[in-house]
Amino acid sequence: MKNKVFKNLAVVALAGGVAASFSSCLKDKPFPLYGNKASAKVQYKYAETADSLQEKTYTTFISANGNYFVANNAGSTTFNYWPNAHTLDIFTDAYLRTNNDIYKQRMSSLLAGIKATNGGLSNNFYDDMEWLDLAALRAYNATKDAAYLTAAHALWADIQTGENNNQGGGIAWRKNQLDYKNTPANAPAIIFAARLYALEKNEADLATAKRLYTWLKKTLLDPSGIIWDGINANGDGQISKWKFTYNQGVFIGAALELYHVTKDAAYLTDAVNTANATINDTDISPGGILKSEGQGDGGLFKGILIRYLTLLALDPDVAETDRTKFISFLKFNAETLYTAGIERPSLMISPDWKKKPSGTTDLTTQLSGVMMVEAAATLKSAGKF
Repeated sequence: MKNKVFKNLAVVALAGGVAASFSSCLKDKPFPLYGNKASAKVQYKYAETADSLQEKTYTTFISANGNYFVANNAGSTTFNYWPNAHTLDIFTDAYLRTNNDIYKQRMSSLLAGIKATNGGLSNNFYDDMEWLDLAALRAYNATKDAAYLTAAHALWADIQTGENNNQGGGIAWRKNQLDYKNTPANAPAIIFAARLYALEKNEADLATAKRLYTWLKKTLLDPSGIIWDGINANGDGQISKWKFTYNQGVFIGAALELYHVTKDAAYLTDAVNTANATINDTDISPGGILKSEGQGDGGLFKGILIRYLTLLALDPDVAETDRTKFISFLKFNAETLYTAGIERPSLMISPDWKKKPSGTTDLTTQLSGVMMVEAAATLKSAGKF
């Protein structure tokens, strides 16, 4: 995403309100409230609400030419690459849930629209391309439309040019800053490489996933299980100890996907450890609710965590004690958003899931809420809620 270093600083300041958010103490005792919330009086219709949110998001944010989704609901015409990648992902969520061809049509139109609007698939930011790569591969697996796999291969070839030995390894954040490495440019690449290996059995992809994971874990994983944001952001070789929700999510996803293709239990242990650290961290999940990280880029962060934590919670190899904790956490966040964070009848979503939105709603913020409700529909269908 563009201007990530500077935007992240703003996001943290908004979310925490104090400079201490950068280095909050990990030894704080968690105080999760989930599990204590009475919900019997509310009938949670997650699938129906997901349908309504999907439709409202589509009609509210679609550009005038129908090629992409604009930055906010206040008359913006701005095209932002990485939120549109996640828009493709939510359409895939809906298609997998409903098997309704309208979502299949929207998926196809959006991939073509991103390409046309962006002037091709390539981007200066490696992490942005990775989000679209992940969305394209999911869309291919859901539809078997070869256009998505072609796009995924083209993006992957470009992304791999970002790997170098600066900071000991890893993929760079962007093409004109090859010595800055971060979790958003590496964990999604690991997820993609592992999934592509599962599909095509190209050993080079598995080797890349393992190599990037080894570097990421060694460089940015705290012993607590929290994954830090990056290294060398300011050219000083220092680690940026910023705790963002989506970084935890993609590290969970990276470990989980490597477990799937290798059956090495160490990867699953890593995923579970980071998930437990995340739900117990009083900066990330104060009171058991994922913090607000503002709008803009930060608006999308929670939804990305929810996507990968849900996959972990549904994995049959996760111990029941851990699964119960993850599902309780997801349920509490879903119920809180459902009852407090969605404005009705507009169906716009707040960056703070504990209260109604006010003013403009960004596409990023809306997408996080849709991801939460889609995840809740999946968990309810699976009998977990």
